[in-house]
Amino acid sequence: MNLSRSKPAITTNASLKHLRGLSATRNVPSFEEFLNKRDYTGALTLLEFKQFQDPNVNIELWMAYCAFHKGDYKKALNIYNQVYLKNGNSNYICLNLACCYFYLGMYKESKEMLQKELESCPLKIRLNFHLSHKLSDETGLMDHHEQLLDIIEDQLSLAAIHYLRAHYQESIDIYKRLLLQNRDNLALNVYIALCYYKLDYYDVSQEVLSVYLNQFPDSVIATNLKACNHFRLYNGQAAESELKTITDQSTNVGFGHDLVKHNLVVFRNGEGAMQVLPGLIDVVAEARLNLVIHHLKQNDTKEAYDLIKDLQPAVPQEYILKGVVNAALGQEMNSVNYSEYIKTAEECFQLVGSSSSECDTIPGRQCMAAAFFLANQFEEVLVYLTSIKSYLHADDTFNFNYAQAKVACDQFKEAEETFLLIQDEAIKADYVYVSSLCRCYVMNGKPQSAWEMYLKMETGSDSFNLLLLIANDCYRMGEFWYAAKAFDMLDRLEPNPEFWEGKRGAIVGVFQGVIAKKFPVDMLGDVLQLLRNSTSSQSDHIAKVIRKWAKEKRISVI
Repeated sequence: MNLSRSKPAITTNASLKHLRGLSATRNVPSFEEFLNKRDYTGALTLLEFKQFQDPNVNIELWMAYCAFHKGDYKKALNIYNQVYLKNGNSNYICLNLACCYFYLGMYKESKEMLQKELESCPLKIRLNFHLSHKLSDETGLMDHHEQLLDIIEDQLSLAAIHYLRAHYQESIDIYKRLLLQNRDNLALNVYIALCYYKLDYYDVSQEVLSVYLNQFPDSVIATNLKACNHFRLYNGQAAESELKTITDQSTNVGFGHDLVKHNLVVFRNGEGAMQVLPGLIDVVAEARLNLVIHHLKQNDTKEAYDLIKDLQPAVPQEYILKGVVNAALGQEMNSVNYSEYIKTAEECFQLVGSSSSECDTIPGRQCMAAAFFLANQFEEVLVYLTSIKSYLHADDTFNFNYAQAKVACDQFKEAEETFLLIQDEAIKADYVYVSSLCRCYVMNGKPQSAWEMYLKMETGSDSFNLLLLIANDCYRMGEFWYAAKAFDMLDRLEPNPEFWEGKRGAIVGVFQGVIAKKFPVDMLGDVLQLLRNSTSSQSDHIAKVIRKWAKEKRISVI
């Protein structure tokens, strides 16, 4: 939007004078009135009517100008192409064609057309500057940077490149300086507000944006930004209500309409994502990233990876998302490529977390924690997560990761408390959550709670693995009764000498606990029942010893 011009590069005072009488009656606004109101649809309609009556190249050029500023870059491109075929490169036609290609995202075509423009002008330098950025030509970027002048258009381009490279404070500094020089240039407030939005200062963004919206309440771009601020500050419903004022008028407004469609998907928590976002990839910058997020939420990790694998991250959000996708895919796959995905994820997280601009932010510290988590350095994970705990105490995903790190560092009491804060049913159904909480229960002297969690699980590989975990942890912690029950269940599900040995040892442990008066005598009856379920010849011998001791102590056992 910084390349849009307030005056066309292809007209003269004479051509404008030629158009001043376009209104057919006094009741129809003149062409200049349409332009002053920024009503490019009305201006274009008037021009098309005039062109039908009296074809003229100046009218065609103005039609292309209005289509371009209306956001209909394809229409502008077609008109300029027709003029170019008839008249060649007069009136900077190649330059205007290059601008159309640029706004259509056809950067190579834009570069090729710009090379046909032999005349030098500030707009050509600015367009080359932006194309160098889009085509990752760092040498060209620096060369054209040096050619920029201290004029508002060039400084706007410089600020735009800073913004695109996530140098938001540098952009703000330029915009504020320009605003001090010209208070009437209200659009600068939109750019400043956008930078503050990117810096997560949503209240400040809203305050700055209101200066522009008070004068131009029908602005599609500004209203979109206001809605985004409301989404961050409140919720999706509040954000969507802000868009109602422009939904109808933006039906045919090109890029503005694309933004509305994209943002509505986000505000509605992904509703309609597969119908809207695929068509907006490479049109709205965030569309690809939000489609990746949608696939992750649907557990379609492979689809998410296919979308992002060739993306060369340029800003922290892109690095973070690429790291998340690679980590998720790496943890899902049991292949030779497992370490490759995890390594890529670690590198992405490390780059963000160690960068000077992100190291002291919440996302930056989360990234460092994620990198250490993947490297199994859980003491370091806790250092970073503890530093931001107060900001995310109600975040289920944060608590899930924090609790897992606590378990890995044998801090079971705090881990249990954190696990129980989680409300998300999807996380609570995850085997990692269930098994980790069970371990906490056992380590904190609550084996019955762990056993009850097992009983609630459906039969399957996860329930078998959880049973094995409970059996071993209970045995290690001296909770022999629940260890015996768990090993007995394992022995019946899958007869195995190791399970019998665990069951035998746990039963002997219970017997010793009864003798030492650590366990109630009533447990002996239950232990004998477990022994009856065993096929091992050793079970009879153990049962005889227990009955003999009970008889000597005059204790009744079944």
